Amino acid sequence: MTQHINDLNIPGFDDSNITWFPFGEFEHFVFTLLDIDEENNIADFLVKFEPNEKIFLHKHMCKTQTLVVSGEHRLYEPNGAVKSVRPVGQYTSSPIDNTCHREGGGSEGAIVLYSVRPTNNQVFEIYYDEQSKIAELTMDDLRDIQRQLASV
Repeated sequence: MTQHINDLNIPGFDDSNITWFPFGEFEHFVFTLLDIDEENNIADFLVKFEPNEKIFLHKHMCKTQTLVVSGEHRLYEPNGAVKSVRPVGQYTSSPIDNTCHREGGGSEGAIVLYSVRPTNNQVFEIYYDEQSKIAELTMDDLRDIQRQLASV
């Protein structure tokens, strides 16, 4: 008798073979850059969030698709209030979002797959707590990161 796919017990996501990198001096997450599709201007990367922590305030300046691979992905308003909670397996496709927010992991952290699709060079804008802009992250920055990681 063949076991039905829905009855299979597949263990949780094992990230032990992924090399994680800090993102500058920003706290509470690490990432790995998976691919940059130059022809279509798409970058794919994984972010691993620490449990019950929030990352820096930012805006998504391009279409962003996410898939929660492990744990619980939380989005927060600038004041810290929970904006939304995305469980493992949730896929989200979001347009450009001109509102600042933070992200983080639930009680067990989170691993989230991001696919960003800028129509120009801008990916994210990063803000201080009082919502003045610190910096922006662009596709050119991601290409530079890709070159740096290739030499590690």
